[in-house]
Amino acid sequence: MALQIMTANRLLGGGVVYFGENAEWTDDFSAAKTVEDSDGAAVLLNEAEKAEANQLIVGPYLIKVERDDAGIHPLSVKEGIRAKGPTVHYGHGLRQAG
Repeated sequence: MALQIMTANRLLGGGVVYFGENAEWTDDFSAAKTVEDSDGAAVLLNEAEKAEANQLIVGPYLIKVERDDAGIHPLSVKEGIRAKGPTVHYGHGLRQAG
């Protein structure tokens, strides 16, 4: 099984989050807890189900990552974009009052 982490979105605000090494949801990709077997994946899925039931997150799923000397990195382009944040600035084109 490949190295994996758990991702989701915060229910309030919608930001991308990861299940962290300290058993809390964080927006810091590098702080995500990694697992490499089905038992570890089951633990992450169980934690995600509890957090979703408690209305902390929505849409949790596992993603494949790789580890090198610089840390962990997502294997898919989509997850790379999600990890880096929005590709456009919020409020672009909005008129300022005044």
